[in-house]
Amino acid sequence: MRLQLALNVTNIDRAVDYYSRLFDTAPHKRRPGYANFAIAEPPLKLVLFETQDATERLNHIGVEITDPTEMAPTRSRLGRAGLISSTEEATTCCHATQDKLWSDEPDGLSWEWYHITDDQPDAASDMSGKTCCV
Repeated sequence: MRLQLALNVTNIDRAVDYYSRLFDTAPHKRRPGYANFAIAEPPLKLVLFETQDATERLNHIGVEITDPTEMAPTRSRLGRAGLISSTEEATTCCHATQDKLWSDEPDGLSWEWYHITDDQPDAASDMSGKTCCV
């Protein structure tokens, strides 16, 4: 597992340049208005969304579940604790197909727990009119 930090940025090119230099790594995936970094040290999935009118810089926080066998125990644990606000199965979002759980903390911050099942889905079906990870 690794922590995911999803940020709203006003200029994707400027942000990609900054974070590439900050973490000494190029984006894992780049699309118009979107960048995704898979940073080894520190272990971090950094996701940038170009959102000119965002009122908050933080989009959401997540946990990427890299081992597919960990998704079911995570779902059970969060379900028993009454912390799941919604689930999505085989959803294409953020330029990848994923299974995910969402939990909203008391002050409204969304936590996403997800496992990527296809990191390069068919571009024709990817993001067809959807808002990404909101």
